[in-house]
Amino acid sequence: MARGDDVYMSALEGKSIPILTLDNKWHQLFTQTEMTPEIEALADQLNSLVERDGKIRTDTKKIKKLKKTLLSEIVPLRDQANKAGGNAASIEKEIQERTRLINECNEKLGGHDDELLDLSREIYDVDYKLMIETMKVCYETLQENTEYIKGLDEWISQVRVELKKNVIRLQEAEMENYNLYSYMHQIFGPEVMDIFDMEYDPDKRHPIRRPADGSSDEYVE
Repeated sequence: MARGDDVYMSALEGKSIPILTLDNKWHQLFTQTEMTPEIEALADQLNSLVERDGKIRTDTKKIKKLKKTLLSEIVPLRDQANKAGGNAASIEKEIQERTRLINECNEKLGGHDDELLDLSREIYDVDYKLMIETMKVCYETLQENTEYIKGLDEWISQVRVELKKNVIRLQEAEMENYNLYSYMHQIFGPEVMDIFDMEYDPDKRHPIRRPADGSSDEYVE
């Protein structure tokens, strides 16, 4: 295409780009044109990234739910430990275990946040490349179809003109035959013309045809 990637990037700045492989309309595009190997590869890559993103987000929700449960359990355990006084060793151990699990949750959530941020950038980058490749293919198809349509339109226009001319020639030739036959019939009489009727009858072989209306190419007998 004539435009460079930098032009598209500036045009898309600040705009939300849909994830193409999740958009049914994007898939419908390729019922009208072919999907290139480049597009197939980018689509597969994008789907893998989106799948990974979804998996991490689901896992993040589970970890947050677990963390919330652990936090809710520490408060009553701390109350029990305070009341138990010197006999709170086992309770303190439970508190420490839950604290350890909460720290693990925090570490995993931190790692997930970093990966989700990286995935977000990767998804945007691949989605952008996929959009550019899609636009290139669609643009080329549009250009090819436009040239094809233009050629057909010119051919149809030429044929339409020739058709009109030939309809007029046909009508003129048929009228000439009809007039000749009529004059001969009047001059020589029906008995003489009966001989010719066996060989030629304009009403049967070449009926006079007239246009159906003033603007149509069709004609009626």
